[in-house]
Amino acid sequence: MNPYLFAVLVVTTTALMGSSFAVGKIGLDYVSPLLLVGLRFTIAGILMAVFVWKKPLPKKVLDWIRIFTIGVFQTAGVMGCIFLSLRTISAGESSILTFSNPLLVVILSTIFLGIRYQLFHWIGVTVGFAGVFITLGFHLHLEIGILLGLGASLSWSIGTVLIKKWGARFNIWVLTAYQMLFGGLLLLLMSFTLETPALTIAPTSIFIILWLAIMASIVQFAIWFYLINIGDPGKTSAFLFLAPFFGVLSGWLLLKEVVEWYVYAGSLFIFLGIFLVNWTFSKDKKIVQKLGA
Repeated sequence: MNPYLFAVLVVTTTALMGSSFAVGKIGLDYVSPLLLVGLRFTIAGILMAVFVWKKPLPKKVLDWIRIFTIGVFQTAGVMGCIFLSLRTISAGESSILTFSNPLLVVILSTIFLGIRYQLFHWIGVTVGFAGVFITLGFHLHLEIGILLGLGASLSWSIGTVLIKKWGARFNIWVLTAYQMLFGGLLLLLMSFTLETPALTIAPTSIFIILWLAIMASIVQFAIWFYLINIGDPGKTSAFLFLAPFFGVLSGWLLLKEVVEWYVYAGSLFIFLGIFLVNWTFSKDKKIVQKLGA
């Protein structure tokens, strides 16, 4: 693939990933958190389900339960925690904490999947978690927003492990479509039971919902899966470190967020840790891991 086109696509997909935090925070002025993210993924899931309706669908009830379970963690858990966290912490902080998930994937994959990692992977985990500690201001005083940001990271990690365990059973586009749809519907249910739903219908709110559903979900997923499929998944996933960078950048540009120096310092450690965890230094394909994608 042309390296310039690859670079453009990488920047596009990671920019859409990262900027969705700031765009989502703006959306909270018009829509309650769980309702906003529920609408986002229900719309995205329906549109993708229409797109993939000719592809082979699961025939066993247990396989549908597996897809639903993935949706619980990969969509409902991750996005619910992110958008609730945005009420009390900055878009930049939420994106940094959320995208630390590849570090947790190494630990969960070791425990539950029996995957053996090399020394530089574990060095990456250690460096990355040191970065999380620095990002929290060198202390463990965890406010609710921080806990939700870490919860998003943990939920994403669990979703990634489940996809590694069950993903081969499904067409990847069918899995993506229906886990988003199931997760979105669950978030809508949570909105009507765990919060007081609020929706201000205005051009800005409609634009934000559609942007998050189409550009930040469908388009972003399509580009990312395309890059994963045409290249080395391990090396491509290493570029995920750009997503929290765009999260911080978009928070500064769109929300005028002021980020403390230790957040920048901690994010550098997290980026380095993720880079070490994802980048493949060996030609042995058994250690190529697509973590956190």
